[in-house]
Amino acid sequence: MHGRVKIKSTAQQEEEKRKEREKKLKIYVAARDACFSKRKEGIWDDEALQLTQQLLSSNPDFATLWNYRREILMHLETVKEEDEVQKIYEAELSFLESCLKVNPKSYGSWHHRGWVSARLPRPDWARELSLCDRCLSLDDRNFHCWDYRRMVVKVSGVPVDQELGFTDRLIGSNFSNYSSWHYRSTLLPLLHPESPEPPSPRRERPHSSPPPSPQTHSHRVCEEQLLKEYELVQNAFFTDPNDQSAWFYYRWLLGRAEREEMISCVYVSREEERVAVAFSRPVNAQSVGLLLVLDGQPQRVEWRSVHPRFKHSPVWICDLPPGTISDITNEHNLTVHWTEKHTHRDCALYTGRAESWCRDSATDQELFRSELSIEKTSVLQSELQSCNQLQELEPLNKWCLLTIILLMRALDPLGYEKETLAHFQTLREVDATRSAYYSDLCSKFMIENTILKMEYAEVRVFSISDKHLTTLCHLDQLLLVTHINLSSNQLQRLPPQFAMLQCLEVLEVDNNCIESLEGVYHLPKLEELLLKNNKISTLADLQPLASCPKLKCLDLRGNPVTQTANIESALSELLPSVTDLLL
Repeated sequence: MHGRVKIKSTAQQEEEKRKEREKKLKIYVAARDACFSKRKEGIWDDEALQLTQQLLSSNPDFATLWNYRREILMHLETVKEEDEVQKIYEAELSFLESCLKVNPKSYGSWHHRGWVSARLPRPDWARELSLCDRCLSLDDRNFHCWDYRRMVVKVSGVPVDQELGFTDRLIGSNFSNYSSWHYRSTLLPLLHPESPEPPSPRRERPHSSPPPSPQTHSHRVCEEQLLKEYELVQNAFFTDPNDQSAWFYYRWLLGRAEREEMISCVYVSREEERVAVAFSRPVNAQSVGLLLVLDGQPQRVEWRSVHPRFKHSPVWICDLPPGTISDITNEHNLTVHWTEKHTHRDCALYTGRAESWCRDSATDQELFRSELSIEKTSVLQSELQSCNQLQELEPLNKWCLLTIILLMRALDPLGYEKETLAHFQTLREVDATRSAYYSDLCSKFMIENTILKMEYAEVRVFSISDKHLTTLCHLDQLLLVTHINLSSNQLQRLPPQFAMLQCLEVLEVDNNCIESLEGVYHLPKLEELLLKNNKISTLADLQPLASCPKLKCLDLRGNPVTQTANIESALSELLPSVTDLLL
């Protein structure tokens, strides 16, 4: 029919698109090959700059081309005047804006922009902040832009309070802006730091040591500002109880600050002639400058971690030369110096004593709870009451339930233990996908409570049986414990960290699901191990026990390994020190 547009078939359209793609691809490949050839020949001219621009305009994530482009620009810096270089880099910034329009989350584009801004003779940081504002208004979770903004802020010296105001605006317009909440958590300790407590005499910094900078601050926020933040974040999660951003920020507010880096315990044993040192965080004692001084004389000792798998560990041990401290009629004074941190810890081994230690308890270090002021206690109680009200309205809201647990732990972890366990059970039911996470977190909290109870009772026995434990943690806090009862739980392994229990004599782990004893390694005092009704299946699983020289009693009843042929003779050969074997 005349005058009518002929409608192409789908096959015809696809064929034309294919030809068009092939044509573009040939042009792209030719330009790419030309760039590679020029780079190989060491050519850094304007044509190469145009070729890379042509390619990057359509594909801004070609890292090799960005590298070549930087080589060209650095060459131009050597042959151009400063004003010309300024114009070249300003044009580069304009080009980068066009690339960001193609892909606002291009790694290459943002990285190159940071590089250009750093080399610009006269940078316009106000323009860069304005660009960040525009990008974040389009996508407030563009983490590339957030990273770039932090760099611009740092280099240009934007006041911290101005940036905090920026987060106020973004959070005010969108409570779900996770990036803004996170950025706020990095700014508050700088703008409203908690006044540092005066150091104790043994940890006092030498006069030549510089004061801590904001970058090395402990990330504590002063109480006055914390109370204001509680109110801000409460408005957010009451507005949208199911949005996780504000709940995560609230969890950060309730959290404890990073622990002070220090020697938390020194233990010395006459019988083993061994010194064990516990730190507030995992360290590599072979590289941090650890010095042992005995009776005023520096000792040449070899520090080793408690397990060969650890290069960094909270607990390190060393053996003294035979006869150094074995005579019980002699008194000795030890000092362990951590030269890297300008701190030390003293320990006296008195006459007639077989062992001695000097330590800060978990209570002293406020590891599991902090002492609260009257005002903060009142505010947290009010917060808990508000969350309980919200939970009545939203009984299946997992974020609210988890926050109630954290508030209870901040206020009184032991007093609220029963309610905490009940809430964990509800969490496992309403969020079954993460039930294993809640079980592990509940185990962690129960272990913390048990450590507190043990310290209040001033005993060296740690008992937490029949509590559905799924994991072990804080084992560095049990360095001095002599008896542990973990029976009737859901443990599957005794991890390498278990080797930190250098004073352990009796270990009860009956009625678990234990398949691995990797952590029962070189425990010098272990005499009794009760493993009844677990899942130890091979002799190889028992191999770590051969490193425990004093092991006398071993109960393996109810384990698959007992069905192994000639098991008794094999165990006698593997564990010759065991005299009381129950199969």
